[in-house]
Amino acid sequence: MGETEHHHHPPPPPVAAPPVAPPNLALSRGPTWAPAEQLHQLQYCIHSNPSWPQALLLAFQHYIVNLGTTVLIASTIVPRMGGDHGDKARVIQVLLFMSGINTLLQTLIGSRLPTVMGASFAYILPVLSIINDYTDEAFASEHDRFVRGMRTIQGSMIVASFLNIIIGYGRAWGELTRLFTPIIVVPVVCLVGLGLFARGFPLLGNCVEIGLPMLILLIISQQYMKRIHSRAHLILERFALLLCIGIVWAFAAILTVSGAYNNVKTATKQSCRTDRSFLMSTAPWIKIPYPFQWGTPIFRASHVFGMLGAALVSSAESTGTFFAAARLSGATAPPAHVLSRSIGLQGVGMLLEGLFGSLVGTTASVENVGLLGLTHIGSRRVVQISTAFMIFFSIFGKFGAFFASIPLPIFAAIYCILLGIVAASGITFIQFANSNSMRNIYVLGVSLFLGLSIPQYFTMNTTYDGHGPVRTNAGWFNDILNTIFSSPATVAIIVGTVLDNTLEAKHVDDRGVPWWKPFQHSKGDVRTEEFYSYPLRFNEYIPTRFL
Repeated sequence: MGETEHHHHPPPPPVAAPPVAPPNLALSRGPTWAPAEQLHQLQYCIHSNPSWPQALLLAFQHYIVNLGTTVLIASTIVPRMGGDHGDKARVIQVLLFMSGINTLLQTLIGSRLPTVMGASFAYILPVLSIINDYTDEAFASEHDRFVRGMRTIQGSMIVASFLNIIIGYGRAWGELTRLFTPIIVVPVVCLVGLGLFARGFPLLGNCVEIGLPMLILLIISQQYMKRIHSRAHLILERFALLLCIGIVWAFAAILTVSGAYNNVKTATKQSCRTDRSFLMSTAPWIKIPYPFQWGTPIFRASHVFGMLGAALVSSAESTGTFFAAARLSGATAPPAHVLSRSIGLQGVGMLLEGLFGSLVGTTASVENVGLLGLTHIGSRRVVQISTAFMIFFSIFGKFGAFFASIPLPIFAAIYCILLGIVAASGITFIQFANSNSMRNIYVLGVSLFLGLSIPQYFTMNTTYDGHGPVRTNAGWFNDILNTIFSSPATVAIIVGTVLDNTLEAKHVDDRGVPWWKPFQHSKGDVRTEEFYSYPLRFNEYIPTRFL
């Protein structure tokens, strides 16, 4: 028998297995949370109101929180201008008075959001430029130099205010915000809070023995102790801030009287002692701010340009703060025409500040918006009542000076929490866009990083007297660029708007445009008129029992 022939055929190529989709971890591990246009854990939203006694206490809390930034700016700038403690007290009075007026205007006919309009750090560089111009000039006294500086600030603010009026009421700012999407709003709102990190622990560290107990006590009492009892929950969640300030302020007073700071550095005495502000002894009993109280305004073109940059920055920062305020007060995203209206009114407010002789302009206060999230109360009426405290204490100076003597590290401890809440509220806007898109991750990451990194470069390379890294022969040009690029929120708006509208912008679903579009028109969502239209009924402000 012949041998059987065996034919060896090559094995067939392996068949590629079909791609397997990754398991839906969200379904396998638990429930998912649908996007929520409004936060559901607020106890009072924008047009619901707590009882009048609670509203008064909450309004006083807003006044105290706003007071910290006001005192910090005045304490930083007035001594450099040649002003004494009495000048500082009067400057604080004007800042508070204008803060009250502008807050009332914004909540009534501006953004209609519960935002306090407080003193803005954006104006520091242009003001320092004015101070430098008068440093080498001869004056009969330091007080004369201070008055000359205030008159120049007045003139610059009066002219620069028309920029905000034009871009606001001319609808240009609203057209810019129509380019926004949730991908842009996330870094802008985040950096409105995170960009102020220098006002947090670095300022607290100037007096750790006061600031750190304040921070720890506020967290424990407001977040943990409130769970002990239902009544404690109501009191501590809403008013823990006032209780903690009172306790730590008393502790600081005891340390001061006992002589704990008798043999320490001057800077430590300034931060820790409760008797170093000298406001109580120098503030007038009664003084009503009035137009041109420092004298006739001085108009210099070079300083006007620097103030124009600050006006733009305050508009950008206010816009980010308005989005956070809407989120934390139960309102929907502010539409473009409301943002234009509010920026235009901010320009009118800046004009009034120039007339009344304010040290700096105002912007929407980030700290006070954080207070909305801390207390879970976003009532517009509460913020409007707070303007009565601002105006009252600005007129009756001795009473206002008493609270203005609270050591700044106590305020810094509060800001560590409030600014963090605002930053976190910005993160929540990502729910309306595709957070798994690599394109969105790129835009978000670059906007966030450059929004922090570029202003940090400008801050690190700015000298004590306000000379930034841009140093050309044109001082006005230096002031504009140094001011704009020192603001994290402004840089985030520039970088985010350019990237989001040029990189694969046709992917509208990934960018969250379908969610965003209805809120950009007055008739796009029924809630827009409800939250942002002017009041048509008096019963919003009059107790029901009187109607």
